[in-house]
Amino acid sequence: MDLSNLKPAKGSVKQVKRIGRGQGSGRGGTSTKGHKGAQSRTGYSSKAGFEGGQMPLYRRLPKFGFKNFNRKEYKGINIEVLQMLAEKEGLSVIDKAVLVKSGYVSKNDLIKILGNGELKIKLDVTAHAFSASAIKAIEGLGGTTTKI
Repeated sequence: MDLSNLKPAKGSVKQVKRIGRGQGSGRGGTSTKGHKGAQSRTGYSSKAGFEGGQMPLYRRLPKFGFKNFNRKEYKGINIEVLQMLAEKEGLSVIDKAVLVKSGYVSKNDLIKILGNGELKIKLDVTAHAFSASAIKAIEGLGGTTTKI
């Protein structure tokens, strides 16, 4: 075997349909486009969602909902995660840089500390927002909560 007799596997390469090359090809005449109408003309392209003149689905369905563009999207971190992180790293101060370094949030996320779980050590936590139960748990052990 050498480079001169390499060829693709049998059946892997298909012939392209050459339309509009005479009646003998079986695809002459109207060239598979039918008779008349927009779809038989050159340059035809239908817009997305066009259903042949029937009222399209996106116009038949009712409008609903509301998107608040002033909404602030927070990444929630539970105090059980803070507890685990503090034990593993031996920390007493947890801020955004620590959470980014450990991979819990990305650098552009807004952080909200949530009160799920149990906290056993005193922590000084800095974040964008805190839930009431998280503040109660952190400050109950003598820690501090600081909003950025």
